[in-house]
Amino acid sequence: MKLRRREFLKLSAASVGALALGEQVGASSLPNPLARVPAPWYATGVTQSYSICENCFWKCGITAHVAGGKVFKVEGYQGNPKSRGRLCPRGQGAVAQVYDPDRLKHPLIRVEGTARGEGKYRTASWDEALDYIADHMLDIKDRYGSESMAFFGHCSGDSWFVEYLPGAWGSPNAAKPSVSLCTTPRETASQWTFGRPVGGHEPVDWENTRYIVLIGHHIGEDTHNTQLQDFSLALASGAKLVVVDPRFSTAASKADRWLPIRPGTDTALLLAWLNVLVDEELYDRDYLDRYAVGFDELALHVKKFTPEWAAPITDLPAEAIRIVARELAAHAPEAVIPPGRHTVWYGDDTQRMRAQYLVNALLGNVGRPGGFYIAQPPYLEPYPHPPFVLEPAAGGCGGAEVTTEESNSDFRPAADRGKFFARTTAIQELIPPMITGEPYPIKGLIAYGVNLFHSIPNVPRTKEALRELDLYVAIDVMPMEHVMWADVILPEASYLERHDDLVAIAHKTPFIELRTPAIEPLWDSKPGWWIARELGIRLGLEAYFAWQDIEEYLDRRLTAIGSSLEQAKQVGTLIQKGRPYLEDWEARNRSPFGTPSGKIELYSETFAQNGLDPLPVYTPPEEVPQGYYRLLYGRSPVHTFARTQNNWILMEMHGENAVWVSVAEAERQGLSNGDYVWLENQDGVREGPVQVYATERIRRDCLYLVHGFGHKSSSLAIADGRGASDNALQTRYTLDPISGGAGLRNNFVKLIPGAPRPRHPNLARLARERRI
Repeated sequence: MKLRRREFLKLSAASVGALALGEQVGASSLPNPLARVPAPWYATGVTQSYSICENCFWKCGITAHVAGGKVFKVEGYQGNPKSRGRLCPRGQGAVAQVYDPDRLKHPLIRVEGTARGEGKYRTASWDEALDYIADHMLDIKDRYGSESMAFFGHCSGDSWFVEYLPGAWGSPNAAKPSVSLCTTPRETASQWTFGRPVGGHEPVDWENTRYIVLIGHHIGEDTHNTQLQDFSLALASGAKLVVVDPRFSTAASKADRWLPIRPGTDTALLLAWLNVLVDEELYDRDYLDRYAVGFDELALHVKKFTPEWAAPITDLPAEAIRIVARELAAHAPEAVIPPGRHTVWYGDDTQRMRAQYLVNALLGNVGRPGGFYIAQPPYLEPYPHPPFVLEPAAGGCGGAEVTTEESNSDFRPAADRGKFFARTTAIQELIPPMITGEPYPIKGLIAYGVNLFHSIPNVPRTKEALRELDLYVAIDVMPMEHVMWADVILPEASYLERHDDLVAIAHKTPFIELRTPAIEPLWDSKPGWWIARELGIRLGLEAYFAWQDIEEYLDRRLTAIGSSLEQAKQVGTLIQKGRPYLEDWEARNRSPFGTPSGKIELYSETFAQNGLDPLPVYTPPEEVPQGYYRLLYGRSPVHTFARTQNNWILMEMHGENAVWVSVAEAERQGLSNGDYVWLENQDGVREGPVQVYATERIRRDCLYLVHGFGHKSSSLAIADGRGASDNALQTRYTLDPISGGAGLRNNFVKLIPGAPRPRHPNLARLARERRI
């Protein structure tokens, strides 16, 4: 029956009248709907504490709001230079992460007689679990040497396990996926070009720039909070944007110009830009005379790399290449090509990043407003301890020290030494020694917060390596698939339940962040610092853990710089003064460039002396086999790697990935949006089913997947089986001979139609069950 507007109004008036009558006559006999609504959580007794978000690794400052012993809300902290009072969706989803019922709750030891991967465990006490680990580590040390223990880590608490503990123990085999599987090309290139790292926070002077070129840089999809804020403000202020990407990304949708480059040819484009800048004398001559060396060699080198040479290689018009080079020069030094974060693409990535840095150098934008500011780390003393027996070279998002020397000749070098030039360790190169025993065996592994099956390429090889170990320990918050292969599983407290070491951020205004627990650890979980200390004491390393608790440790570090733990708790973030521009350094008669020459090295003598190309060269990528597509991958704005796919808040926003395929290729194969397919790579590895997204936003020669989906762990009620894993399809990689990065974009896949539509537990029901 259709209700007319007049009838609706009459009925509404009658309802209101009846309610008014009920309030006057016999009101007590009518149900009061408000009586069933509980008081809001914030009605009484709310406390606040400062912390650092870890739903991604951007390390935004946050305020956690607690009532009745539960965290109900997390928001950005206005006084923190990372968050500035704002958080991305991942940060807002923190509460669901903390109270996930699938979390690891107790120490577990694999049932004797069962194989790794069967997932059969018994509950253990912390003493039993730690004693078990220490006994096996000491046995490995006696039989093979301390270097035969490897330490992998990822996230803000990993310093205890890839720096502190292995440094005291004596193993160079400490590594992070954030190095050789992410940032190492950009960091190695930066160290040997500028003599300083890029750092975890890219030092782009967004507020003053007028022209931005992004090369495969997925701002708006990786959702690094501060960067996205700054980028948005730059565009709002009139900055021009050029995006170079085979895919019409979110950033490309904001661009003034999109260059859909052929995958793997970016270095050719950069060399052509260098050619135009030199040939047309558009470079900053005074800047180069003052701050750089090697220009004459560079000018001669790029003479042949014209836009006409690059056009057929890149699939871009020569005139478009020339126009962008001229526009860069016209806006210099307030023009910038940011380095990006994930830079392991094709195996020649250090040379590509060198070429990118040389374009920036010719624009004269390093250390000048509108280009790159000079990021300084804050002053912070380490906690006093005996000298480490060796200095691990795990590196990190901020790179490692420029050196060609080994740290301690009393120990065998890292098991990946000799495979590439840089001195950081490459996590994927520590897998083969676990299988082959060459150059010496790695027999034990502690994996802290790193998802071995969603980060390291060639998952079958990784599983084979785990089977060969004498000891495998996993420290994590969630029961990821790789965790359920461990001999011992240690449940870590979530980031809202623990202290961590101080976080020092190199920035225009350097700052120190403090993480404090908002609530006590749930179940029988423990913070990482406690696990490292208790294990260290059992290993005879008590001299390195002389402090009794983390508050004593933190207070000692803070008082050494004139602050205190109590003061830091009140403000959350300690901000220091930086020296962001060249004029700030020159006022102190200092150079910010830590290269051997003390200047920007356009031509690298060090590379030449070590048999490497001293100037960037273009290496053609591997050709796509007939019937296949190049597999590209990227990030979701609401997920972090493979860490958050069991978070119901975030999964309601993005519950599975889809494979991007061009409309033309989808039509050719008879596929429509929403169809499910299998993906099969060049080695016969099949992944899926995964949904098809047919779009004009991608070239015909490649496919694209958002990283982090395709979990295969029945212990993860929400994440299990949703979407496809790009890492499962990355069974090959091309090793960068300079940085040790694993070029992952030389994997190829084909579409196999006819995959069944997956049947998953209802996400809405799972979400309802998990709401606080």
